[in-house]
Amino acid sequence: MLEIKLANQSNAELIALLGRITYSESHGHFIENQQDLFDYNTVAFSIEKVAKDLEDTNNIYFILYYNSFPAGYAKIVLNAKNENVSSNNCCRLERIYILNEFIPLKLGQQTLDVMLNKAKELKFDTVWLTTYIKNYRAIKFYQKNEFLEVGNYSFRVGETDYDNFVFSKSL
Repeated sequence: MLEIKLANQSNAELIALLGRITYSESHGHFIENQQDLFDYNTVAFSIEKVAKDLEDTNNIYFILYYNSFPAGYAKIVLNAKNENVSSNNCCRLERIYILNEFIPLKLGQQTLDVMLNKAKELKFDTVWLTTYIKNYRAIKFYQKNEFLEVGNYSFRVGETDYDNFVFSKSL
């Protein structure tokens, strides 16, 4: 059974570990230089960075538990504008990362539903996100959930830029 719990400061270490593993599982094969991947993970998913992110009131983290086992996490960034999104009342679905072992259980759909409901509860009218242009599974998932491609975004890992799509959904 899936439980999605609001994270707090005491969860920084767990989120950092989940972030590092799930990012490597979902994006590692796209990163050309594995040292760049290691270096990115070391900075992006340091316990200190996650702890600082948890202190920021514009960030809301959730931890996914499947049968009481941590299976992934999600993050919403409140009041995050994007030049490709016309709404000024929007938030960013920055992450839904699930450990590979749990992906076949369709936890992503349940998690997305909770994230969208949270955004509605907070009175946002639009949610946007980015996904790598070769992450076909994620692209298909968001299109199935009526997200529309509205632009492009370049994401740098090491010395390499990776093209991403910007998707948006009205709530």
